[in-house]
Amino acid sequence: MKHRITHLFLTLLASASCSLTARADSIPHEVINNMPAFYRQMKQQLTYPLAWGRSTEKDFARWRVQARNKLMECMQNIQPAPKTYDLEVTDREQREGYEARKIRFNLSEWSRVPAYLLVPEGKGPFPAIVLLHDHGARFSIGKEKMVRPFHVAPEVIKDAEQWVAQCYDGRYVGDYLARHGYVVLAVDALFWGERGRKEGISYDGQQALASNFLQMGASWGAFINVDDMRSAEFLASLPFVDKERVASLGFSMGAYRSWMLAAMTDVVRASAAVCWMNTTEYLMTLTNNQNKGGSAYAMLIPGLRRYLDYPHVAAIACPKPALFFNGTQDKLFPTEGVEDAYRHLHTVWKSQGVSDRLVTKLWDEKHFFNREMQQETLEFFDRWLKPSKKRLDSSAFDIQ
Repeated sequence: MKHRITHLFLTLLASASCSLTARADSIPHEVINNMPAFYRQMKQQLTYPLAWGRSTEKDFARWRVQARNKLMECMQNIQPAPKTYDLEVTDREQREGYEARKIRFNLSEWSRVPAYLLVPEGKGPFPAIVLLHDHGARFSIGKEKMVRPFHVAPEVIKDAEQWVAQCYDGRYVGDYLARHGYVVLAVDALFWGERGRKEGISYDGQQALASNFLQMGASWGAFINVDDMRSAEFLASLPFVDKERVASLGFSMGAYRSWMLAAMTDVVRASAAVCWMNTTEYLMTLTNNQNKGGSAYAMLIPGLRRYLDYPHVAAIACPKPALFFNGTQDKLFPTEGVEDAYRHLHTVWKSQGVSDRLVTKLWDEKHFFNREMQQETLEFFDRWLKPSKKRLDSSAFDIQ
């Protein structure tokens, strides 16, 4: 009798449990993997009415003005340009074919920043490149990812060497460019390296920082982009730099920053972006890294997707020379989305009769900037920025 009662009790308990489970399963969940369950419907609302080819404006020069103005409007409460740069050289190191300098300058009215400046030997003015570091959730270093640091703590050297091996095939890209005759400027983005968090490194701290920017009518992502624009303006102002031959280059988040910079300002005459181009259709899914949030805030401009998708913004740079590399094994950027974005970019450059100025390529590579890619990027810049090579009519890029 006792065993029958126990068995009956267990049967009833199991039945109740199944009933509760079934009831829970029947409740619709409106958030899945941190995405709204109706994300597909939200994406369908994004028609990108300001994109070239969709906009009612059919004159390309006027479209560039309108699209750039909308981009800057979405950036909202941006930091003002500095009244003076007040450049200070704080340290130097002679290297093979160039000099590495540690400098400080006023990046805006609000920020005075340290940076690395590499200057080739010889008589200028030289072509120059704003070199933009990646995100990588590695906040301890920024500019040191791109330029070999000197006269720093051993742990900084170790950190930089490890990162360069992991992402840049064991080569400091800034030093590589300087050896080939380019002035190179590398500045920490806000939250990285010497512009980092007083209380120490914190992955979640970037979300809090981004939230605080939004609370004050601004955005962290826009702040980074405008800092990059101020960096380009500073670089072009240097007496040994040819202001008609200033370019931008970056990997990963730095790639996003590079094509954004070329879209924002015609101080930049050519750009190269390695491992960051796609479309919202393929990035905003249940499995893509971008939907985790956090790091995405550094590359987010509130409201911009209502008007322009990523390749539409990048197309504002046309007719300037632009290079885009991505990897077929890159898990962050689905190949279908890369190809989708590339198609739009080629349509725009072709529409303006400058197809030869656009380079797009998919490599059999992961999220990585290997030495062969670096070589082809250098050749791209040499083609367009070296005096002995093909030169551009720079006035064709100016937006009045």
